[in-house]
Amino acid sequence: MFEPIFKITDLLLSNIKKIAVLTAELNSRSFPKTVLASFEKKANAISAHTSTSIEGNPLPLTEVKKLLKSRPENIRDTEREVLNYNRILEKLNTKIELGSIKIDIPLICDVQQEVTVDLIEKFRCGKLRTEPVFVNDPQSGKTVYWPPDHQDVPKLMDALIQFVKEKRGHFEPLILAGLFHKEFVIIHPFMDGNGRTARLVTKALLADMGLNTFNLFSFENYYNKNVAVYFQNVGTFGNYYELSDNIDFTPWLEYFTGGIIDELLRVKKELETEISSPALLLQAHHKKILNFIKNNGFITDHDYSKLTNRAKATRALDFKKLLDMGLIERFGKGKLTHYKIKSG
Repeated sequence: MFEPIFKITDLLLSNIKKIAVLTAELNSRSFPKTVLASFEKKANAISAHTSTSIEGNPLPLTEVKKLLKSRPENIRDTEREVLNYNRILEKLNTKIELGSIKIDIPLICDVQQEVTVDLIEKFRCGKLRTEPVFVNDPQSGKTVYWPPDHQDVPKLMDALIQFVKEKRGHFEPLILAGLFHKEFVIIHPFMDGNGRTARLVTKALLADMGLNTFNLFSFENYYNKNVAVYFQNVGTFGNYYELSDNIDFTPWLEYFTGGIIDELLRVKKELETEISSPALLLQAHHKKILNFIKNNGFITDHDYSKLTNRAKATRALDFKKLLDMGLIERFGKGKLTHYKIKSG
């Protein structure tokens, strides 16, 4: 049984409350759907760049964006690593939208397989390791961590999955996701792709527990700002069997939640800047439409013609802008066409 050691410190509690406030604020706002789509695309690119960069991939973000846009057939391993990550990230986002995510060993193995396909031997893709593995310091090249023996990996992973199942609804989701992330890295269940898999599955776990504002940002971005600090917090040093009973998860949980705050604040600022751009600012006539709907439930073009002296073709463009921004939706056809505030 996995029984992590941690404390609910003042800092951790403060971080959780701040995340709740920020996510509630973002979820309560109506952002244009074109802006949200752009931010999700940007978040995917940042995630693909930063999560692979953490593992040593040298491609800069500008090259990653070009790569994801063109998706060439003949690619190097560094490019394949990025494309693999982005592909499984998009698959997970689709599963999340459909509500079909199930955090279990098959999902975890599928994620690792997608992350490492055509980069490592096929027999090591999508399967828990059957060999010993060591974690070396990237600078000195010396071994700094000896993970559990491969014979113990299946039972340790089963215990972690069971822990998540049992504690859902009883633990704060952010704490549960943070505990999962660090314990996954400590177990090191695969020969390769552990870090990327851990970050992807943690995102899926957060979304599955209802915290899905995260499709707009990349918490990997925070880790990549100082990779040494990330590794120091998420990992551990020494022999697993000498450390496992005394690992304190508290510093990691503080760091983990602090990183989410950092990214939420960044995205909030960028969203506010984006929606204040001239192309997205609502004019007085747009506000008349929205106010009429709020007061009457819906509006027709005939209703709108009484509120403004704008020509019919111009009125159609006004409705189109609000539709494109995701603020209203159209119902009916022909003379029965009317508009309501977009639900959700």
